[in-house]
Amino acid sequence: MPNQQASQLNRVFHGLADPTRRAVLERLSSGGAAVSELAEPFSMSLPSFLQHLDVLESCGLVKSRKMGRVRTYRLTPQPLKVAESWLEKRRSVWNRRLDQLDTYLTDLKEKP
Repeated sequence: MPNQQASQLNRVFHGLADPTRRAVLERLSSGGAAVSELAEPFSMSLPSFLQHLDVLESCGLVKSRKMGRVRTYRLTPQPLKVAESWLEKRRSVWNRRLDQLDTYLTDLKEKP
């Protein structure tokens, strides 16, 4: 994997590593929202919550736009495709390995 792809993958997984950030992404999957709306369900200070949004924006999972005094965030799903591709490759390898193990164990069981 080229360094740039690996770096992007690391940033995406860093963004997904925290349950607060995953909840924000889940909320944004239904449409953009202002910071106050996104922060409402969480019992943390606004500066702490803004740090989560900064992480999500720095890894490319969200984009923000400021209109007047309101900053609105929206989901940008393209980086998730990098993670999905990486996971699919791992899934393929492990499925093949498990199939080989199954075949081996079946052969052992059938031998007298």
